[in-house]
Amino acid sequence: MTTTFADLGVNARLLTALVRNSIDTPVTVQVEAIPPLLRGRDVVIQAPTGSGKTLAFILPLVERLIAVGGPGPRALVVTPTRELAIQVDRVFQSLATGLKSALLYGGVGYITQEHALKAGVDIVIGTPGRTLDMVSRRRLSLSRVTLLVLDEGDEMLDAGFAPDVERIIELTYQPQIVLASATMPDWVSRMIERHLDDPVRIRIAAPIEEALEHGLLRVSRAEKLHTLSRLLRKHRGSAIVFGRTKHGVRKLSRDLRNLGHDSADLQGNLSQNVRDRTMDAFRGLRTSVLVATNVAARGLDISHVDLVINYDLPDSPQWLTHRVGRTARMGVKGRALTFVTPEDESAWRTLRRQGAPALPEVDVKHLLSEGDWRYVAASLIEPSPQRASVARPSRSGQRPWHGRRPRGRRPYRSDQRPASAGA
Repeated sequence: MTTTFADLGVNARLLTALVRNSIDTPVTVQVEAIPPLLRGRDVVIQAPTGSGKTLAFILPLVERLIAVGGPGPRALVVTPTRELAIQVDRVFQSLATGLKSALLYGGVGYITQEHALKAGVDIVIGTPGRTLDMVSRRRLSLSRVTLLVLDEGDEMLDAGFAPDVERIIELTYQPQIVLASATMPDWVSRMIERHLDDPVRIRIAAPIEEALEHGLLRVSRAEKLHTLSRLLRKHRGSAIVFGRTKHGVRKLSRDLRNLGHDSADLQGNLSQNVRDRTMDAFRGLRTSVLVATNVAARGLDISHVDLVINYDLPDSPQWLTHRVGRTARMGVKGRALTFVTPEDESAWRTLRRQGAPALPEVDVKHLLSEGDWRYVAASLIEPSPQRASVARPSRSGQRPWHGRRPRGRRPYRSDQRPASAGA
């Protein structure tokens, strides 16, 4: 028998809002998370990207705010990036409950955000740095917060954010805490034990028949840009191309535009207005290629992305998971390609040792000439020390290209700076 939102305890008012948003049946993470959250339990949610985590914590949060009134803010959702904060607020606003929210993030002026807080709000959604800025400016008090959500929790508790998040928790008084993320490294367990009270742990495994097809593409450094350009010409849908640094992403996007591609870049040096316009254009299909740093790798729900390309390798297996998680969401098929140059071999072997998956190698010549996704047969690969650590597929079949579609500790980098620096 199919579980409904009503079965989970969602009230009639929110049921009407869900129907209005064409959301009829709860997904697995919502079935598992909503009941304990409504009972007031602390909850740790680990679930694949695109699995419905945001609605899983927003619905109980709204239920609690409606049921128990009073001065606010009574709820706080903390996110690592501006874009994710905006997305969470969009989900909250879609429920049209009449509750008031304030959206706090850096990169923009204080006046509008201060006016929202002064008018009185039930919930604050924001990045750690700007949230603490408002506390220090005496525009915000967290003493009444009874529900605290750490979205993308592993990022929130990593070295770059942990001091700010610790301070935010200290400013609240024994709130119900939700920690949600796609990945949950072992070291996060210590933080969970310190701050959460006997939490319900929910772990949603990826489906057995994975909607994502992920291949490795070996290419020389000299041919890297040309190969990317040819791939994008054969692909008819929307694509996200991930680079490593802000400067590199800006240059790559410019190079792609010079080659005739409809490309825009998303990285930390851009003003918030430019970032908003970039995301609106990509969501509205006015831009087909988004070149981005890891700022676009976490939490963003863009349903029409059917191809992700790791132009530069990420720093950890967890970041690889978050990047490719921008496609193949909610069971819709998607594809990802990870570029590896000869200079990248050592870094790729390190990622494999740290837990990155063994990826089948895609035949680049066939892909570029025929547009078909075909793997290199294991028997055709000559063994070498550089390639010994990468597992190979045992098949050499082909699949048509339809034109559609770890986080461990890592070095601190400027394009992944804490929200207090304007992330």
